[in-house]
Amino acid sequence: MDPDERGPEIGTTPAEEAGVDDGRALLRMVWEWSRSLLVAVLLFVLVRSMGVEAFKIPTGSMESTLLVGDFLLVNKAIYGARIPGTDLHLPALSEPHRGDVIVFKPPQHPDKNYVKRVVGIPGDTLEMQDKVLIVNGVPVDEPYVRHIDVVGDATHPDMEWQENHLIASEGGHHRPSRDQWGPLVVPEDQFFVLGDNRDNSEDSRYWGFVDRDRLRGRPWIVYFSSDPREREDASWFERVRWGRLGHRIR
Repeated sequence: MDPDERGPEIGTTPAEEAGVDDGRALLRMVWEWSRSLLVAVLLFVLVRSMGVEAFKIPTGSMESTLLVGDFLLVNKAIYGARIPGTDLHLPALSEPHRGDVIVFKPPQHPDKNYVKRVVGIPGDTLEMQDKVLIVNGVPVDEPYVRHIDVVGDATHPDMEWQENHLIASEGGHHRPSRDQWGPLVVPEDQFFVLGDNRDNSEDSRYWGFVDRDRLRGRPWIVYFSSDPREREDASWFERVRWGRLGHRIR
């Protein structure tokens, strides 16, 4: 056949080939960005559910250790974080000790997070006499505790649960009150917690022990703090408690 009679050759021009390469490069870039974003989201979910989580203080039950408007970072791995989507937990790095501030789900509000201080671990004998906490027969020095009611005491029907846990004692209290209760023994795998603002705290005195599997973690640091009681016309800058940023929780 005469070369002039073959017609045009089928193929791509250099410009078309460059366009194809540009399209492939764009797809690769989109894929890389999507993959990086997916990995970042997965890491965020894992860290939040199993590592560190933010928590806001809503009440004054831990004043003056923690203030209303404090934002905390909570170490969730320390007591064995739950694996997302399962009822399994990772191995605990530590067990709660007396004096630890912890975040947990209280028995009466399993959908909420509370923060209190551990004062009794399994096997401890606890009681309180005239606002003084006594653990295993020894009065405890609690420099972090705040008392706002120095003249009276208070009773509440919710405290009646203690009557089934009282042990025989010469000075045993038969009608528990806010400032006079016990002695009682902390059961296995449970903890007794109190707020540092001792006269204004809903805690184990009212609803009992905290199960080990309800612990969420240990607060680590105050990463932000804003005073909600600041005057209404105060600016955001004036509301921030700058001196509390980075405050370690003990």
